[in-house]
Amino acid sequence: MSYQSPLLARPGAVAATGLDAGVAAHYGDPLREQRQLAGGRGDAAVVDLSHRGVVTVTGPDRLSWLNTLSSQQVTALSPRVGTELLLLSLQGRIEFDARVVDDGETTWLIVEHDEAAPLAAWLATMKFMLRVEIADVSADWAVLGSTRAVPAWDELLVWVDPWPHIGAGGYSYAAIDEGGHPGLERPWREYLVPAAELTQRVGELPLAGVWAAEALRIAAWRPRRGAETDEKTIPHELDLLRTAVHLNKGCYKGQETVARVHNLGHPPRRLVFLQLDGSQHTVPAAGSAVLAGDRAVGTVTSSAQHYEMGPIALAVIKRSVDPGAVLAVEDGGERYAAAQEVIVAPDAGQVVGRRTGFLRTPH
Repeated sequence: MSYQSPLLARPGAVAATGLDAGVAAHYGDPLREQRQLAGGRGDAAVVDLSHRGVVTVTGPDRLSWLNTLSSQQVTALSPRVGTELLLLSLQGRIEFDARVVDDGETTWLIVEHDEAAPLAAWLATMKFMLRVEIADVSADWAVLGSTRAVPAWDELLVWVDPWPHIGAGGYSYAAIDEGGHPGLERPWREYLVPAAELTQRVGELPLAGVWAAEALRIAAWRPRRGAETDEKTIPHELDLLRTAVHLNKGCYKGQETVARVHNLGHPPRRLVFLQLDGSQHTVPAAGSAVLAGDRAVGTVTSSAQHYEMGPIALAVIKRSVDPGAVLAVEDGGERYAAAQEVIVAPDAGQVVGRRTGFLRTPH
């Protein structure tokens, strides 16, 4: 039986579909919920993310072991410091994208709702003789999101999103400096809560649905596994080298592709932000074609109504598309004019010997 959050019993709750099936899309007023989630006054609005998957890794070898498997340097990860890691294919394609926080005894991996079991099963095949134990604890733990700290939850373990700050060993593929990145306007936290305490923990705090959280994520240019990714995605295309890849760590599966594209080539596609024509008062669905003239050049990956900007979207398009090109999005019989804002620079990659252009020096 598919998961259904107990918070769907709240008045006005409308169930989400797709990636967020099992929790509320909204509670009756999506734009008001979004303003409250984004705002800095009053009680912090919280988002029910209890459909997320949670995997734990325990044992004295847990961090050094995860370090050998993943794109991130986690050997010396301090307790309660959040990071992000990728598990890649041999071709460097993203297979898992996990939010990571360690409490000093257990490493917690937060993933999309349908990925906990496959992740736990894959990790179990990689144990060999190391002192680690893996468990899918999604049934016992829930996740709640917020843009602000919730004082009543101070004792809970919380993952703080490193986005958009460039981590140690990371690299920006963005066309703007870190100080001007829109992700700075979206601090993000995900609290781990015992599932049996979910309703009690939320209490009388204001709730915002996942539509509100998604709108803020899109505006922050934050890629999401299962939305911005497909079976071909490499980290460079989504600017994930800034938070999820350490370029100077030891070997791991997929590292050769990561290094080759970064040093010698360019990613074949790039993430863009689209400001859409709002005259239809609708947004195109994920999967809609992005057009330059009559030529399909990419695909909408996420879309939302933003409380200030109106209809917005993220899309993955061909690297060769002119950054100044006028784009359109086609969804069935509807056509939306789309102003393109560059996220991943068209000349991203091929950094050997380069210190000019869009790209910044490594941190």
